[in-house]
Amino acid sequence: MTEDGEELVRCTAVFAGTVQGVGFRATTRRVAGAFAVAGWVRNEPDGTVRCVAEGAREEVDRFLAAVRAAMSPLVRDMRVDRSPATGAFTGFEVRHEQPR
Repeated sequence: MTEDGEELVRCTAVFAGTVQGVGFRATTRRVAGAFAVAGWVRNEPDGTVRCVAEGAREEVDRFLAAVRAAMSPLVRDMRVDRSPATGAFTGFEVRHEQPR
């Protein structure tokens, strides 16, 4: 919970479409700077981009909506899974893709 009593969540979003090699990760990191979220974004071997963000539920929802809007012509689909926040992150970073 935040100091205001808001529920903290972790959202794992997977973006599909033309999302690699187009500045998606850099844009996501830039957008994250405007929101009270922490986490990471990385390219996946299957051509998707995975983003993990933690924060107050409404703030994370607004962040993910802003990312999708910023990259809307390129995003074909976005899947989001929610779970309790872990508090594992202190900032927002671009990570390198997982080994194949």
